[in-house]
Amino acid sequence: MTEKTDNERFERGHALLNKIHGTTGKNVLEGISEISPDLSKFITEYAFGDIYSREVLGLRERQIATIASLITLGDAASELKVHMKAGLNVGLTKEEIIEIILQMSLYAGFPRAIHAIKTAKEVFDELKE
Repeated sequence: MTEKTDNERFERGHALLNKIHGTTGKNVLEGISEISPDLSKFITEYAFGDIYSREVLGLRERQIATIASLITLGDAASELKVHMKAGLNVGLTKEEIIEIILQMSLYAGFPRAIHAIKTAKEVFDELKE
């Protein structure tokens, strides 16, 4: 790829990251960048510049898929929190997030659904403050 293309991917990814995650995404990537600037760049360019920016799915649908996937992993609490907040930023409601968790209880099991509900409660409580 050319440098111009890489810069376009980075700028597109950076703008979309800010739209979806706001300052939370910036803070996460700054923390990653302290240890691995390359990983931060790859996330910005590939995840947001290439994948999230595709037009077939909207940002709401992408967050539904991401939240569901993180619930099934069961060990990604900090990422789940970030993406629940992102889901709310792109138009998901608290009720829809709870419904995603209920749906995932069928496929990921009750322990992971309980963990996800606790995480959702933390997110919802933080937003009340």
